[in-house]
Amino acid sequence: GFQKGDEIIAMDGEPTPTLSAVMLELVDRAMAGETIPVEVRDADDRQRVRVLDLRDAPDLDEAALVFERVGLTPWRPVLPAVIGQVTGDGAAARAGLQPGDRIVQAAGEPVTDWEQWRALIQRHPDQSFRVRIERDGAEQSLDLTPDARQNERGERVGFIGAVADVPDDLVQSLQVVVRYGPLGAVGAALGKTWDVSLLTLRMLGRMLVGKASLDNLSGPITIAQFAGQAASAGGMAFLALLALVSISLGVLNLLPVPVLDGGHLLYYLIELVKGSPLSDAAQNLGQRVGIVVLALLMGLALFNDFNRLLG
Repeated sequence: GFQKGDEIIAMDGEPTPTLSAVMLELVDRAMAGETIPVEVRDADDRQRVRVLDLRDAPDLDEAALVFERVGLTPWRPVLPAVIGQVTGDGAAARAGLQPGDRIVQAAGEPVTDWEQWRALIQRHPDQSFRVRIERDGAEQSLDLTPDARQNERGERVGFIGAVADVPDDLVQSLQVVVRYGPLGAVGAALGKTWDVSLLTLRMLGRMLVGKASLDNLSGPITIAQFAGQAASAGGMAFLALLALVSISLGVLNLLPVPVLDGGHLLYYLIELVKGSPLSDAAQNLGQRVGIVVLALLMGLALFNDFNRLLG
């Protein structure tokens, strides 16, 4: 029963002031196979409750595809095809595009907005085409060859290293400021840490039983790539990524695998139950098994890293 123009206010009674909060709830509830009451404010400014049944939802382990797989499309503003920023080593910079350039025509097609421009770039990975731009009131042409990369669906798409020029008033209208007092901030941080930890465990469990792809495992190369993207997006995005990586490593470290802290806790629990520590032989065997498990896990993560890098 969702309608165009619905603004999601809360999910199962929990306020969702940001799009990332909605995404986290959707992924978490889909893995649990639950039905979620979603409170929305419709286009007529009336509050309604929509019920989203995720009991038979397709795999939502890829957060980037979560909205698409439940049949929702987040609202996007219509932006003019004007270059806002250009990265120093991207295809846009190599072609000579500059901030303030308005894209008039590309690959023989008239360009009316940024979404059309972005879709056209994605359709031409490593393919050169002619672009007509307007700069300082005069039109000129240049050749552009988008670089290639894989998107979240594994498809090969083009990108040029440029972002749209977004008006300040539009940015302010889309921003949500959430503030907590000192005690409230501690509670919110603990709650978010708990939620992300449970989500990590659920993802690991789904991978173990084959319900989630092992491609979700990432190693140091992918982490470094995301760190670079987060750093370019601002200090808050970078800190958020550091927090996410720290929580993930903390959860992995507490798994009951010998050589990890969780393995030592498992030994202590066994000692508490049986009244004596495990034999040296049993502990040595556990250490060897733990090292093999970690080596296989790291090898798979690095394989995924190089596969993404070379794909």
